[in-house]
Amino acid sequence: MQITQLQLLHFKNHRSLELSFNSKLIALCGSNGQGKTNVLDAIHYLSVCKSYINPVDKQNVLHGESFFSISGSLKASEESIELLCMFKEGNKKIFKKNQVKYDKLSDHIGVFPVVFVSPYDGDLIAESGEIRRRWMDSVLSQVDRDYLAHLIQFQRLLIQRNAVLKRIHSNQDVLSSLEVWDEQLVIVSAFLSQQRRSFLEDFLPLFNDQYTLLGESREHVGMEYKSDLLHGDFAEKLKFALEKDIHLQYTSMGIQKDDILFHLNDYPIKKFGSQGQQKSFIIALRLAQYRYLKEKIGKSPVLLLDDVFDRLDFSRVKRLLGMVSDSQFGQVIISDTDAKRLENLLKDVTKDYQIIPLT
Repeated sequence: MQITQLQLLHFKNHRSLELSFNSKLIALCGSNGQGKTNVLDAIHYLSVCKSYINPVDKQNVLHGESFFSISGSLKASEESIELLCMFKEGNKKIFKKNQVKYDKLSDHIGVFPVVFVSPYDGDLIAESGEIRRRWMDSVLSQVDRDYLAHLIQFQRLLIQRNAVLKRIHSNQDVLSSLEVWDEQLVIVSAFLSQQRRSFLEDFLPLFNDQYTLLGESREHVGMEYKSDLLHGDFAEKLKFALEKDIHLQYTSMGIQKDDILFHLNDYPIKKFGSQGQQKSFIIALRLAQYRYLKEKIGKSPVLLLDDVFDRLDFSRVKRLLGMVSDSQFGQVIISDTDAKRLENLLKDVTKDYQIIPLT
């Protein structure tokens, strides 16, 4: 799958921008502040209907304007696809495929797979389990519509249960009213937890392969799934935690607390991994995500590499570009501040590249 045209209007710092992509490897070059990352983020919008960097739509509108639009032309095998995303303050976001509006944005997920490698990815290691859980949910939602439907249902159930807990806490409701929500929550949580476990079992071998290909063969990486549902009966755990939940006025256990522990040589990489090791870990994670999506969806995602020279040393960047220029990868779009440096590297790995200056 490739993106061939991109048009932005009032999106972030771009008042009006039109770009044509005609190669497998695209390099967006320009000094800081020219909007390279914003172009990549616009492509991400066309994939999952939201920004990778700022999920608040109104904060992605150009200052002084009231709306933005992103449109793109895609080529997938023999099929041509036109996508349009429009947002206006005070209105619901509109998303169209081939001029037909989606009733639900979730129906678009998986149509145009994208993998974004960003300087913000360090948060996957450094920050809380919520970041890692969102990453896992995002990947699974793109390959399994049933998972996405269950995830949306779980989020609604959790909101309803928490609302009942608040009413019970203020003596406006009775304990028996929780039963209907607990029964459904247990069923949906069991499904999602099993899918998450299966995902990590499938994903880990791909992850190890990519880490080794990056030249880190002397080390081994691991991922460990942590969940309240792994041990004991979840329905009983909810009952045991009921008094605590009423006091807190929210559900204190469940898959909304799930986490993934990242290991390097059996030790937490957050504590024991060097900066270089952590960067390689994240790059390998994203490349494994690429392979996983490609295998499950049957389409080659577009790979977005943002400011790779800020993330990796020269030798790792050269190895990375050599990997992604291989035939197993589809279109790759890279951003960098130094056009000459990037062009010299690209010449060494492929003839099929395009340099696009942003000024």
